[in-house]
Amino acid sequence: MAAEEKKIGRPSAYKPEYAEQARKLCLLGHTDAELASFFEVSEQTINAWKHAHPVFLESIKKGKAVADSEVAAKLFHRATGYEHPEDDIRAVDGSIVITPTVKHYPPDTAAAIFWLKNRQRDKWRDKQEVEHTGEVSLIQRIQEARKRARGE
Repeated sequence: MAAEEKKIGRPSAYKPEYAEQARKLCLLGHTDAELASFFEVSEQTINAWKHAHPVFLESIKKGKAVADSEVAAKLFHRATGYEHPEDDIRAVDGSIVITPTVKHYPPDTAAAIFWLKNRQRDKWRDKQEVEHTGEVSLIQRIQEARKRARGE
Protein backbone atom coordinates (compact mmCIF):
# COMPACT_ATOMS: atom_id res chain seq x y z
CA MET A 1 0.00 0.00 0.00
CA ALA A 2 1.14 3.47 -0.81
CA ALA A 3 1.59 5.81 2.08
CA GLU A 4 -0.97 8.61 2.17
CA GLU A 5 0.43 12.08 1.74
CA LYS A 6 -0.55 14.51 4.44
CA LYS A 7 -1.89 17.82 3.22
CA ILE A 8 -0.21 20.89 4.57
CA GLY A 9 -2.32 23.65 6.10
CA ARG A 10 -5.70 23.91 7.68
CA PRO A 11 -8.57 21.94 6.11
CA SER A 12 -11.00 23.99 4.03
CA ALA A 13 -14.21 25.15 5.66
CA TYR A 14 -15.98 24.73 2.29
CA LYS A 15 -19.08 22.55 2.22
CA PRO A 16 -20.87 21.39 -0.96
CA GLU A 17 -24.13 23.08 0.09
CA TYR A 18 -22.34 26.45 -0.08
CA ALA A 19 -22.69 26.44 -3.88
CA GLU A 20 -26.49 26.64 -3.77
CA GLN A 21 -26.43 29.14 -0.92
CA ALA A 22 -24.02 31.35 -2.87
CA ARG A 23 -26.24 31.18 -5.98
CA LYS A 24 -29.28 32.29 -3.99
CA LEU A 25 -27.35 35.11 -2.32
CA CYS A 26 -26.09 36.29 -5.72
CA LEU A 27 -29.69 36.31 -6.99
CA LEU A 28 -30.34 38.84 -4.24
CA GLY A 29 -27.45 40.98 -5.50
CA HIS A 30 -24.75 40.03 -3.00
CA THR A 31 -21.12 40.80 -3.87
CA ASP A 32 -18.12 38.57 -3.17
CA ALA A 33 -17.40 40.64 -0.05
CA GLU A 34 -20.94 40.03 1.20
CA LEU A 35 -20.62 36.30 0.44
CA ALA A 36 -17.44 36.26 2.52
CA SER A 37 -19.27 37.93 5.38
CA PHE A 38 -22.15 35.45 5.13
CA PHE A 39 -19.85 32.41 5.16
CA GLU A 40 -17.67 34.06 7.84
CA VAL A 41 -14.49 33.84 5.76
CA SER A 42 -12.30 36.37 3.97
CA GLU A 43 -12.87 37.48 0.40
CA GLN A 44 -9.56 35.78 -0.41
CA THR A 45 -11.08 32.49 0.81
CA ILE A 46 -14.10 33.00 -1.47
CA ASN A 47 -11.68 33.41 -4.39
CA ALA A 48 -9.78 30.27 -3.32
CA TRP A 49 -13.06 28.33 -3.18
CA LYS A 50 -13.87 29.53 -6.71
CA HIS A 51 -10.58 28.05 -7.95
CA ALA A 52 -10.81 24.83 -5.95
CA HIS A 53 -14.53 24.13 -6.49
CA PRO A 54 -15.79 24.73 -10.06
CA VAL A 55 -19.40 24.09 -8.96
CA PHE A 56 -19.12 26.96 -6.47
CA LEU A 57 -17.76 29.29 -9.17
CA GLU A 58 -20.50 28.34 -11.65
CA SER A 59 -23.24 28.82 -9.07
CA ILE A 60 -21.96 32.34 -8.32
CA LYS A 61 -21.77 33.16 -12.04
CA LYS A 62 -25.31 31.89 -12.65
CA GLY A 63 -26.75 33.80 -9.71
CA LYS A 64 -25.05 37.04 -10.69
CA ALA A 65 -26.03 36.64 -14.37
CA VAL A 66 -29.71 36.17 -13.54
CA ALA A 67 -29.73 39.11 -11.12
CA ASP A 68 -27.88 41.37 -13.57
CA SER A 69 -30.21 40.47 -16.46
CA GLU A 70 -33.30 41.20 -14.36
CA VAL A 71 -31.94 44.59 -13.34
CA ALA A 72 -30.98 45.35 -16.96
CA ALA A 73 -34.52 44.48 -18.10
CA LYS A 74 -36.04 46.77 -15.46
CA LEU A 75 -33.65 49.57 -16.38
CA PHE A 76 -34.56 49.14 -20.06
CA HIS A 77 -38.26 49.44 -19.19
CA ARG A 78 -37.57 52.62 -17.20
CA ALA A 79 -35.50 54.06 -20.06
CA THR A 80 -38.07 53.33 -22.78
CA GLY A 81 -41.31 53.71 -20.86
CA TYR A 82 -43.76 50.94 -20.04
CA GLU A 83 -47.29 50.18 -18.97
CA HIS A 84 -49.04 47.64 -16.79
CA PRO A 85 -52.60 46.75 -15.83
CA GLU A 86 -53.95 48.29 -12.66
CA ASP A 87 -57.33 48.25 -10.94
CA ASP A 88 -58.95 51.55 -9.99
CA ILE A 89 -60.94 50.98 -6.80
CA ARG A 90 -63.56 53.56 -5.78
CA ALA A 91 -66.58 53.76 -3.54
CA VAL A 92 -69.62 54.88 -5.55
CA ASP A 93 -73.01 55.26 -3.83
CA GLY A 94 -71.94 53.03 -0.95
CA SER A 95 -70.60 50.18 -3.09
CA ILE A 96 -67.09 49.40 -4.25
CA VAL A 97 -66.47 49.72 -7.98
CA ILE A 98 -63.37 48.12 -9.48
CA THR A 99 -62.39 49.40 -12.90
CA PRO A 100 -59.51 47.75 -14.78
CA THR A 101 -57.15 50.36 -16.24
CA VAL A 102 -53.71 50.50 -17.81
CA LYS A 103 -51.12 52.65 -16.04
CA HIS A 104 -48.57 54.31 -18.34
CA TYR A 105 -45.05 55.30 -17.28
CA PRO A 106 -43.20 57.67 -19.63
CA PRO A 107 -39.56 57.09 -20.55
CA ASP A 108 -37.10 58.17 -17.87
CA THR A 109 -34.34 60.36 -19.31
CA ALA A 110 -31.87 59.59 -16.52
CA ALA A 111 -32.34 55.84 -17.02
CA ALA A 112 -31.87 56.24 -20.79
CA ILE A 113 -28.64 58.21 -20.30
CA PHE A 114 -27.34 55.65 -17.81
CA TRP A 115 -28.18 52.82 -20.22
CA LEU A 116 -26.48 54.51 -23.16
CA LYS A 117 -23.37 55.49 -21.18
CA ASN A 118 -22.90 51.86 -20.19
CA ARG A 119 -23.90 50.21 -23.47
CA GLN A 120 -22.23 52.64 -25.90
CA ARG A 121 -19.38 54.14 -23.91
CA ASP A 122 -17.54 55.61 -26.89
CA LYS A 123 -20.56 57.62 -28.03
CA TRP A 124 -22.15 58.63 -24.72
CA ARG A 125 -19.49 59.07 -22.06
CA ASP A 126 -19.20 62.49 -20.45
CA LYS A 127 -15.62 63.00 -21.51
CA GLN A 128 -14.90 62.69 -25.23
CA GLU A 129 -11.31 62.13 -26.29
CA VAL A 130 -10.22 64.28 -29.21
CA GLU A 131 -6.99 63.59 -31.02
CA HIS A 132 -5.22 66.54 -32.60
CA THR A 133 -2.88 65.90 -35.50
CA GLY A 134 -0.06 68.08 -36.69
CA GLU A 135 2.15 70.41 -34.73
CA VAL A 136 1.66 74.03 -33.88
CA SER A 137 4.81 75.60 -32.63
CA LEU A 138 4.86 78.39 -30.10
CA ILE A 139 6.35 80.74 -32.68
CA GLN A 140 3.49 80.07 -35.13
CA ARG A 141 0.92 80.75 -32.42
CA ILE A 142 2.62 84.04 -31.46
CA GLN A 143 2.80 85.15 -35.11
CA GLU A 144 -0.90 84.36 -35.64
CA ALA A 145 -1.83 86.24 -32.47
CA ARG A 146 0.14 89.31 -33.66
CA LYS A 147 -1.65 89.21 -37.02
CA ARG A 148 -5.03 89.08 -35.29
CA ALA A 149 -4.03 91.96 -33.01
CA ARG A 150 -3.04 94.09 -36.02
CA GLY A 151 -6.27 93.21 -37.78
CA GLU A 152 -4.67 91.34 -40.67
